[in-house]
Amino acid sequence: MTHHVILGAGPAGVIAAETIRKLSARDSITLIGDEPEPSYSRMAIPYLLMGNIDETGTYLRKSPTHFEDLGIKLVQDRVRSVQTDSKSIVLKSGATIGFDTLLIATGSHPVRPPIPGIDLAGVHPCWTLADARAIAALAQPGARVLQLGAGFIGCIIMEALAARGVKLSVVEMGDRMVPRMMGPTAGGMIRDWCETKGVEVFTSTKVESIEAGTPLNVKLSNGKTMQADLVISAAGVRPAIGYLENSGITCLLGVLTDEHLQSNVPGIYAAGDCAEALDKVSGKMIVSAIQPNAAEQARIAAMNMVAFARGQAPRAQLKGVTQINVLDTLGLISTSFGDWEGVPGGEHVELTDKAQGRHLSLQFRDDVLVGCNSVGWTEHVGVMRGLVEGQIRLGDWAHTLKQDPTRLMEAYLAAAQGQGDWSGATDARRR
Repeated sequence: MTHHVILGAGPAGVIAAETIRKLSARDSITLIGDEPEPSYSRMAIPYLLMGNIDETGTYLRKSPTHFEDLGIKLVQDRVRSVQTDSKSIVLKSGATIGFDTLLIATGSHPVRPPIPGIDLAGVHPCWTLADARAIAALAQPGARVLQLGAGFIGCIIMEALAARGVKLSVVEMGDRMVPRMMGPTAGGMIRDWCETKGVEVFTSTKVESIEAGTPLNVKLSNGKTMQADLVISAAGVRPAIGYLENSGITCLLGVLTDEHLQSNVPGIYAAGDCAEALDKVSGKMIVSAIQPNAAEQARIAAMNMVAFARGQAPRAQLKGVTQINVLDTLGLISTSFGDWEGVPGGEHVELTDKAQGRHLSLQFRDDVLVGCNSVGWTEHVGVMRGLVEGQIRLGDWAHTLKQDPTRLMEAYLAAAQGQGDWSGATDARRR
């Protein structure tokens, strides 16, 4: 009997296990997770902190016997190493599990910045349910909370903290908020918005040290010392693949995969936040750590794992990932798609109305939209994503958009229909 082993019981791991079971009723499946919780979504933790859901609302599957009912063996343990020669996994408990195919879906872990005092009581990342419980206990109304990091994840956490009625300060070492997603104008607008909502924001600033006490004393690089009842470290994440050292599996930032999500070792695949896959816009290999990509990669990897085990050709191919971000920061919607910083030799158009809190930036390579940013511009989010992901040639419409970037919908309809990418649009108009 074929044995499929999946490392990681988050969204990618769960979807892969379920997909394998749909394709094969008899194969053996083992799903390994390292937390003492039912499988859950980290993206739901802010909603837990807001009080919109309880802990069960974060669970990926609601039935406590879900995996048992599907004949999927669930193991709670940490992976120590992967032995490719013997096709086996060594766990922290000392147990060894053999496999025929393997999926690496262990996701990410928070970056631990090298700051004196980062391990003190009262300093927490916001990554696990255990973290959420600790934060909820300390983030009571009126509590002084200092958050380290104002990237994408940091802004989502900030939304949850503000909803709890804390006195919130945010420290970001970049020169703007969300620096890996937004340009200077957009990032500055998000900062201005947060400050109008009562959040104190320090950009181009580092936390130099955290000193024990009640409250904690936090020294900043701008010369300020702040008191905090809670410090949250949201300094970013990295793929959780340290256990693959000396395994023979090729890793760059993440596990390097081909179009079938297979690594350099036959029968070993990767999906989700720890997988490095082709960005179809830039043509570069990237880790695109968003749940929709994780789900699609897991589905494709699982299909190919079953095919590999049966000696068949791969069943599915990943068309590529894209950088897709839609962020709600205290009610202000911002987006970032594709190569939002532009490409060498490309063209750029920008429209900003700070009084109305609206900003739109489009990046072109010839007549193709390769990236965009927007703040407070919610009308055409789907159109922007479609143009960037579809790499649709706009022809004369590219010149039109460079003169008036607000005409995105017209450009999309005209160009996509002309290339047959807007199926049904013509029929709909005929009705």
